[in-house]
Amino acid sequence: MIQMINVAVMGFGTVGSGVVELIHANGERIARGAGDTVRVKYVLDVRDFDNSPYADLFVKDFAVIENDPEVSIVVETIGGVGVAQEFTRRALSAGKSVVTSNKELVSEHGCELLKIAAEKGVCYLFEASVGGGVPILHPISACLAGDEIEEIYGILNGTTNYILTNMFKNGATFDKALAEAQELGYAERDPSADINGIDTCRKTCILADLAFGKNIAPDFVRTEGIAAVSAIDVEHVSTAGASIKLIGRTVRMADGKIAAYTAPHVLMSDNLLVNVEGVFNGIVVRGEATGETMFYGKGAGKLPTATAVISDIIETGKTIGTGAFLGWSEAGEEIIGDTELLENRWYIRANIDFDEAAVRFGQVTMLGCDENGAAFITGAMSGIRCAELLEGIDATTVYRVLE
Repeated sequence: MIQMINVAVMGFGTVGSGVVELIHANGERIARGAGDTVRVKYVLDVRDFDNSPYADLFVKDFAVIENDPEVSIVVETIGGVGVAQEFTRRALSAGKSVVTSNKELVSEHGCELLKIAAEKGVCYLFEASVGGGVPILHPISACLAGDEIEEIYGILNGTTNYILTNMFKNGATFDKALAEAQELGYAERDPSADINGIDTCRKTCILADLAFGKNIAPDFVRTEGIAAVSAIDVEHVSTAGASIKLIGRTVRMADGKIAAYTAPHVLMSDNLLVNVEGVFNGIVVRGEATGETMFYGKGAGKLPTATAVISDIIETGKTIGTGAFLGWSEAGEEIIGDTELLENRWYIRANIDFDEAAVRFGQVTMLGCDENGAAFITGAMSGIRCAELLEGIDATTVYRVLE
C-alpha cells in the first residue's frame, strides 16, 4: 500500500510558492527523509492563480483544509498575526501539525500555539522563522540539548547586513545603501521592520525561548535599529579593522534571568561574525561544554527559506503519532534581566578630547579625533558604569563591542 502525507500550504507568496515547487521537484528525496510520499493537496490563497501549474490545488476557504481528515500537515506562510494566528489555532485544534516561517506569530504567540499542539498530540515547528536557510533551531533543541547554553548572538537580518556591508565596503551613506537594497529586492518598500530592528528582535526572542525554556516577549526586549549608523562611525571603526553589525543577543545571567536586546555592535577583527557580509546571516551559540559554535548561511530568499520549511515537514512526517514536541513555559517581565549589567568594551564617539577620555575611562584605544570630538574604545565595563562615565558629555554614538 502506498503511504501518503498530505500537506496544505497557506499563502502562495515567496516562501509558500517555494515550498510547493520544492515538494514537486524533490519528491523522492523528501519521501526518503519523511518515510512517506509527501503530496501538496491544497494551496490556500485569496488571489487567483489561473495560469499556475498548480492551479487545480487552490482553495479560498480554510474550512476545506480544516475539515479534510487526509491533511496531516499545514504549512503557514501567510505572515502576520491576524488570519495566520486564527488558521494556525484551528489547524492545531483539528489535530493537524503546523509548520511555519512566521517569526512574528511564533515570537508573540508561540507559547500558546505550542501548548495547543502538545494537547492535541501534534507538532508546531518553525525552523524557517529564524535564519531562513540556516539550520539553527533544531541544533539548539536537539544537537545541543545536552549542553547548558549561556549566550546566543547573531546577525539575524539580511537586509540590515547588506546595508551595513555596503557602507563599509563601498563608502555608501545609509540612505544610499538602503535605496540600493530596495532596488535589488533585499529590502521592502517599507523597510521599517528591518532597519528599526523589529525583525531581529522577534528572531532573538525565538532563540531565547528555545534555548532557555522561558517565553521572552518582544515587548520586553530593548530594540535599536541601524538608521543612526553614520559614515563617520564607519570611518573610525574601519581604522581598527572592525565592523558594525546589527546584533540580536540573549544571555543567561548569574541570577537565572535572561538579558535580551537588539542593537548595533562593533565587532572586532577576531570575532566569528565580523566577515559575515551582504545578505548572509551568522549566529553564534556559546555553551558551557561546547564553547562557541557558529551557524552561517543565507538568511532569506525563496528557496533557502522554503528548504527550512521542508526540513520541518520531514521532521513532522517522522514524528506523526510519536508525541515529539517543542515548547517553553509562560513567563513575564520578572524573567527579563537588566541588559545594562552586561559587561563589554564600548565604542564611543563624543564631544570630548583624547586626554579627557583617558582621564574619565582609563585605558582607551583612540580611533580618531576631529573638530566634533573623539572616537575611542574603552575597557570592559557594564552599561551602567559606562553611562555614569558619560554624564555631562555629549555622546553621539555608544555601541557595545564584541571581541
